[in-house]
Amino acid sequence: MVHAMQRELSVTGPEGTPLTLSSLPPPNTARWVARRKAEVVAAVKGGLLSFEDACTRYRITTEEFLGWQRQVDRHGLPGLRVTRLQNYR
Repeated sequence: MVHAMQRELSVTGPEGTPLTLSSLPPPNTARWVARRKAEVVAAVKGGLLSFEDACTRYRITTEEFLGWQRQVDRHGLPGLRVTRLQNYR
């Protein structure tokens, strides 16, 4: 029996590269740098993960995710940098 190779669903990440479920940050991520936050936001926005799945998978609150999303929408990747957060609020 021959199995056709199935392409993994992907969305465009914050830096323009394809994101897949396997390329997302691991569920046990402890250090949330701006790029990782933006990747999770892009995955939800692109339909790779549902909002609920993202919050469950990464053990983040609704408010935390919505804050990331708000910063990405307003300021892009630089808006998620913790050291610059005060400049964007």
